[in-house]
Amino acid sequence: MSNTPDASSPQSPRSLPLAGLRVVEFTHMVMGPTCGMVLADLGAEVIKVEPVQGDRTRHLLGVGAGFFPMFNRNKKSIALDLRSAAGAEAARRLAASADVLAENFRPGTMARLGLDYASLSKENPRLIYVSHKGFLPGPYAMRTALDEVVQMMGGLAYMTGRPGDPVRAGTSVNDIMGGMFGAIGAMAALIQRGITGRGQEVQSALFENNVFLVGQHMLQYAITGQPSAPMPDRVSAWALYDVFTVKDGEQIFLAAVSDSQWQTFCDAFGFDDLKRDPALATNNDRVRMRPTLLPELRRRLAPRGAAELASVFERIGLPFAPIVKPEELYDDPHLRATGGLADIRLPDGERAGQMAGAALFPLMMDGERLGVRQHPPVLGADTDALLESLGYSAAEIATLRQQGAAA
Repeated sequence: MSNTPDASSPQSPRSLPLAGLRVVEFTHMVMGPTCGMVLADLGAEVIKVEPVQGDRTRHLLGVGAGFFPMFNRNKKSIALDLRSAAGAEAARRLAASADVLAENFRPGTMARLGLDYASLSKENPRLIYVSHKGFLPGPYAMRTALDEVVQMMGGLAYMTGRPGDPVRAGTSVNDIMGGMFGAIGAMAALIQRGITGRGQEVQSALFENNVFLVGQHMLQYAITGQPSAPMPDRVSAWALYDVFTVKDGEQIFLAAVSDSQWQTFCDAFGFDDLKRDPALATNNDRVRMRPTLLPELRRRLAPRGAAELASVFERIGLPFAPIVKPEELYDDPHLRATGGLADIRLPDGERAGQMAGAALFPLMMDGERLGVRQHPPVLGADTDALLESLGYSAAEIATLRQQGAAA
């Protein structure tokens, strides 16, 4: 099956900023693949090295079902058994051709395979080596980390849930951002390599990423001496800044974050009494009155429909948002009009071969979105071609397959 999209992408590979760059990716799950996807979307040739059985995320169920097709577009796939001597040797030859290598195995795994930075940089001093781990080097380095683990130990679950009920964020925030920071580090190292001629090792980690996310709450405590309350129980900086349940049980988020916005809100809904009330004159006054003001606003707005409120808020330029489920984004008029979703061919599972919309990288370059040049690859789609490019003969490739070292 061809790995090339049916329609041409918005930008040709030659025009993309990382065109000509080779990235070899020894990754799985979300963090490492996100790094590779960012570099791939920006034009790099990204080669995903998979086990001969395939990346396990190809066949996850539940919330993991979208991992592989989301984070592995614009990549090639080579399937090698790194536990076999022949497979590991092929992987080392492939790594020697790389500008950037990305990995997210447990500490020590790549060294045992001769695929660590110290080993590879001897032959390829220009190599940029991006390691994605649970923790940066230190006392926690050997712990097994997951996004949920670091959210719990890093304060994010505490901030997301209600008091006494820590709740993880609703997506893989640390995995995705950790991969993005890995890509940022890789691109910074590429710039430095252009100056010095030498590569370097870059390290990104889930825990440290999570600490960065809650850093604003740490500094709030340092500045005020008051611990930051969980978001559902926080003291808001604005009085009108909440989710309202309105007509027919619909919900909508409404906000007014300045004195002028408050006056605009009152004028639009005829709330002259609230506008004239001296106890509500300033933002801080309204925040102090929030325990009584919010119930009053809920009572007054409850008879109105969510669509009506959205129309008024959009017309007068105040912040609002419908409460949307992820699957409803497929019908979002802004995403549809701006090309924020691109069709990819599903590589695995019962719907393999079917097309589905995937969210693009949230970036425009030269007025264009970064599109899909290659569908998420089927397992081993590029094994033969890549091995041939490394000097393997057809007979040698056949032998690797017979030995189970490649697929």
